[in-house]
Amino acid sequence: MEITLKLASENDAQVWDKIVTSSPQGSIFHTWKWLHLVEKHTDTRLYPIMGLKGEAIIGILPVFHMKKYGMSAAFSPPPSTDIPYLGPVLKDSEGYPQYKKESIEKEFQSSVDHYLTSDLGCGFIALTLSTHHDPRPYMWADYILEPIFDYHLNLNQDIEAIWQKMNNKLRAVIKRTEKQGVIIEDGSEADLIDIYNSVFRRYKEQNRSLTLSQDYLVDLYRAFYPENFKVFVAKENGETIGGIIAISYNNRILSWVGKAKPESSNISPNDLAQWEIIRYAHSKGYSLYEEIGAGTERLSRFKAKFNPKPVCRFYVRKYPSRSYRILEKAYSTTVKRVIGKLV
Repeated sequence: MEITLKLASENDAQVWDKIVTSSPQGSIFHTWKWLHLVEKHTDTRLYPIMGLKGEAIIGILPVFHMKKYGMSAAFSPPPSTDIPYLGPVLKDSEGYPQYKKESIEKEFQSSVDHYLTSDLGCGFIALTLSTHHDPRPYMWADYILEPIFDYHLNLNQDIEAIWQKMNNKLRAVIKRTEKQGVIIEDGSEADLIDIYNSVFRRYKEQNRSLTLSQDYLVDLYRAFYPENFKVFVAKENGETIGGIIAISYNNRILSWVGKAKPESSNISPNDLAQWEIIRYAHSKGYSLYEEIGAGTERLSRFKAKFNPKPVCRFYVRKYPSRSYRILEKAYSTTVKRVIGKLV
């Protein structure tokens, strides 16, 4: 039986989110609410694709369609959203035998490809997959694959063991920061905006443009706080000196966007904030702490001090027309911003 595709409607929202929650490929970025906030704040149209065999849903894929200057392109995720990964989600994929899983993944990918190129007329397709995705169906379909590296820290161990395995100098910096009176608090919407403004200023100092929207962050905060979206703020004598936005979902927590570091200081508020995120996640029973940016040597030298394990995922892209290389170059630049955070 062949896979057929349909676009999910508001009536399918609960089913959609249930698939996201049940699969290791699913993330908070795949949830119905997050996807529609992305559509609201980007110059794209959301196509929430569902794959079916008969009446049974076998997978989903959120695609954002952009049409500009006569060019048609599909993204998952779209630029300017700071979403590190998206791509397809197979329903209950971990329960499939390997041969069936591979067959379904390839057939679903092929069906989506045909829809995007034939029905939507896309000349450029770009997906950034998570570590749980098998990239081979895209390789076999003549996509270009580019590896992206992250760090994962296993939280299924004693918190003292996690602390002792961290770099000695890092532990000393965290202790010194605490001793100086820096505390970590649950941040407010105002703290969120303060983090955004600090990143904006740092980008401006580096003659770079920050494409991430403040209104987009505020909408996410209002939609997902406090269950899935938290701001860990570092304060000294009541003054905010650091902070990190963290996103949690399905027993995982991601260190997402961080306040720009102070120019010179013998303490590190963001190091303390990251340690507090780890302690918070451990206390909640989460199994995984995620850090993006492990592929950037400058960032990896610092992030490795927390003793995480490097993992690999893939950015996959395909374009039949040379003219679409311009669009691809702009998107790749945005992806690199996502994997090179100011934290």
